[in-house]
Amino acid sequence: MSNPSNESALSLAEVRRLAWTHPIHYLSCGLGSGLLPFMPGTWGSLMAIPFFYLMVHLHWWQYASCLVLAFGLGVWLCDFSEKAFRQKDHSSIVWDEMLGMWITLYHTPFHLNTLVVGFILFRIFDIFKPWPINYLQRVAPGGLGIMLDDAAAGVIAWALLQLWILFF
Repeated sequence: MSNPSNESALSLAEVRRLAWTHPIHYLSCGLGSGLLPFMPGTWGSLMAIPFFYLMVHLHWWQYASCLVLAFGLGVWLCDFSEKAFRQKDHSSIVWDEMLGMWITLYHTPFHLNTLVVGFILFRIFDIFKPWPINYLQRVAPGGLGIMLDDAAAGVIAWALLQLWILFF
């Protein structure tokens, strides 16, 4: 990963210490889920599910408004943390994975099958980043780039999840 500044990237221990003591970093790290030692993006995606439970009963426009707000907030949070951590899209920054899951699960029932299929679909697109996801990540700077690729992965996963719900 490239370094957005001329300084060396923070060590994982420094990132953890900073994230546990600074509310902006704590949020960008998915309430600490991105600080877990193995597969932080997966943990961040799982952290989105309890929040989805709280949002599932909202009207479609309220849920969509939450997504827009979470995206805008996420651009700012992720940009702030990326600069502080001195590493482009540091793996502990998982607010974007949380948003991607919320997009994937938009207007779907809170049901185990839906959650599992949505989670798998989102993680596949988030990890492998086929076009246009990889393009968005490359061309957009800072927090916008961090958020855009996961939002795109969420939209594609959402479309496939809707087809799965329709047929199964």
